[in-house]
Amino acid sequence: MNKIIFNYILKNFLKAFGLVVIIAYCFGLILNLFEEIEFFKNIDVSILLPLMLTSIYIPSMIIKILPFIIFISSMWYMMKVRNSKDLLTFKIFGFSNLKIFFILAITSFFIGWIVLIAANPITSSMSKYYEKTKSNYSKDIDHLISFNKNGLWIKENLNDKQRIIAAAKPEGFKLIDVTIFHLDNNSILLNKIVSKEVDIKSNDWVMNEVIIFEEKNGIIKSRNLKNYRINSTYDYEKINSLFKNFDTLSFTDLIFNYEKLINNGYNAIFLNQSLHSMLSLPFFLFLMTALASVFTMNTLKKSDNFRLIFLGFITCILTFYLKDLSLALGQTNRIPLILAIWAPVIALGFFTFIGVLQINEK
Repeated sequence: MNKIIFNYILKNFLKAFGLVVIIAYCFGLILNLFEEIEFFKNIDVSILLPLMLTSIYIPSMIIKILPFIIFISSMWYMMKVRNSKDLLTFKIFGFSNLKIFFILAITSFFIGWIVLIAANPITSSMSKYYEKTKSNYSKDIDHLISFNKNGLWIKENLNDKQRIIAAAKPEGFKLIDVTIFHLDNNSILLNKIVSKEVDIKSNDWVMNEVIIFEEKNGIIKSRNLKNYRINSTYDYEKINSLFKNFDTLSFTDLIFNYEKLINNGYNAIFLNQSLHSMLSLPFFLFLMTALASVFTMNTLKKSDNFRLIFLGFITCILTFYLKDLSLALGQTNRIPLILAIWAPVIALGFFTFIGVLQINEK
């Protein structure tokens, strides 16, 4: 009989979770579709393209708000059980508040790992396709930059010419093994600049060990310079910010290809932030279920339903605000970044631990 009760609890909780995910997906689809239509309004494309892009963007958004979804699912399910005779039936067959809580919380914990291992690699691939497709239609200069296995590529549109920059890899505030092509408006090569190392800390790039190739009277001539400066639209911060898209990096990439990503020029701080943010997800889901249990199992009065919904909504907002605040403190070096990521989990763990002890006594 205990196995039947266990399966009943698990089945209905997963059903509530699935329904909340579907509702969140539909809301996201409607809201983001308007944004995509606005983006493509002056471009001759089918309505199916904005719809397709929206449908592949929303899953990554769902993962971002998964703790909120788990909290709502847990609150909904436990309020439903509390308001019916199911809770009394569970207790008759030996399922205490604590046992019910652990079934739901451990399920949430495993949902987190399933999402990271199975769903996240798929959503990251979808996000890459989303970004690539939109960049093909965008006229924004920020999209004229690419970072792939062949290195970093940048295209700049200047007043009377074009500039194409190729670098083997970024390394800190510098680009390594840089080649710059200047072309006129008819795409005729004006000159070629080769440099071993370029400091891109500011828009005024400083190039070291430079060779400049230019054509004069049909003859290619070169000159060597120790230093050379050019002014660029991009600096280190702008280039770095373009690749801080957590959605395009999967959990499996970070685990198995971490060193490769570092060698390809990805910022170690950014990768560590991505990795630890993902690792904290299952624990966050566990604790959000614990938080929902503390609110719903502390009272059996049906008249408290509205108060619980309001309190749960406010708590979710405060939790996510404090989570973002802690991360901001880490990103500005006020506290260690890893501590900033895990501090909300630890704080929430202490709070829910006390609350779970109380519901066990009821």
